[in-house]
Amino acid sequence: MREVLRAVRVMVTTVVMLAPAGIRVAVQGRERGLPHLYRQIGRLLVALGPAFVKAGQVLGTRRDILTPALCAELEVLQDSVPPLDSARSREVLRDIYGPRLTELFPVIDYEPIAGGSVACVYRATDADGREVALKVLRPEISSILAADLRIMRWGAGLAARLPVLRGVPVTDVVDAMCAAVLAQLDFPREAANLTRLRRDLSAVPRIWVPQVYPELTRPDCVAMEFIPNLDLRTAQRCPVALRRRFAQSALTAIYHMLFVDGFVHCDLHPGNLYFTRGGEVVVLDAGFSVQLTERLRVLFAEFFLNMAVGRGDRCAEIVVDSSTGQRPDADLPGFLTRMAELVVRVHGLPAREFSLIGFATEMFDLQRRHGVHAAPELIFPLLSLLVIEGTIRDLDPDVDFQETAKPVLNRGLFGTRR
Repeated sequence: MREVLRAVRVMVTTVVMLAPAGIRVAVQGRERGLPHLYRQIGRLLVALGPAFVKAGQVLGTRRDILTPALCAELEVLQDSVPPLDSARSREVLRDIYGPRLTELFPVIDYEPIAGGSVACVYRATDADGREVALKVLRPEISSILAADLRIMRWGAGLAARLPVLRGVPVTDVVDAMCAAVLAQLDFPREAANLTRLRRDLSAVPRIWVPQVYPELTRPDCVAMEFIPNLDLRTAQRCPVALRRRFAQSALTAIYHMLFVDGFVHCDLHPGNLYFTRGGEVVVLDAGFSVQLTERLRVLFAEFFLNMAVGRGDRCAEIVVDSSTGQRPDADLPGFLTRMAELVVRVHGLPAREFSLIGFATEMFDLQRRHGVHAAPELIFPLLSLLVIEGTIRDLDPDVDFQETAKPVLNRGLFGTRR
């Protein structure tokens, strides 16, 4: 009954918030009214709660289906969920660890040092004197998200019947989105992801992924190495030479994930990517990570290698080879021609003028207009590059994304992999 009432509330809130925006589009026209509608969609998702916010963040990656302007609104969604207070935090940690809590952690600060819609993070000291970060799942969040995602799937099934969405893989996209959201609640999986990333990125100099402590980790809590003095402003205060080194290290790490191991952290926004005064790049929060199939890892690497040398025809073929299919009215020859032209054009740009976001936006627009559906599995790793590009550009405006990729591409395609 509670879930039915929640579904009714979702529908009523949606109508109340979007109907005026829809009328504005009808009265003012698409050019003037759509930006307002897109902003209202973002506000609607925030009003509906954390499940819808996270779903919107994931949907914001699907520039092959949604318009760039809507994706831009969805990508920047921020949820303002207050952290648990110290009394509630104490209860939650006691429920997780039971009577051994103070034995395992003689010192715990019950005021969260970080928090979001899914988890809060606490600082503690274990029995061996190690400083530990405890990432704790918010109580009841799993059932709330699961119920909301069921509502989304139901809504997607209805939307897929609309004539305007005929030929668009609505249910496939929403299913992939729901899986990505639910994966962020699987803390044993996140602990395994962090351990995997720490091992994989040990091959890249100056990358620091915190060590997970399995003996202290529980299904609702990931216990890991505490990294002190993390500050989003550290890089701004560093010399130019060190900032350039940060950019090279972070970009090489992303490329290593994409092209060598195929295991990719897809959410390296500034809250999950830090820099230290010692010159290390710190990677946190691996809940949103994906494993590419070997076929798609190779296709993704081949795409970037051919883009780096300006082979537009081959890049266009790879996009089609990796797609999940085409609309009934798809214009495949037109897409192959325009995609090849795009690659040749960006290959000739100076490093300062090349933009991954601009390139991806044009590519997805071509796919959308010509009816070529990108594989969801391939969208998420590309998201990792789009998320990090702004940070890399701030660190080093002259960084050459294509040239930096070449040695890593050679290792991924022709070298020996572990």
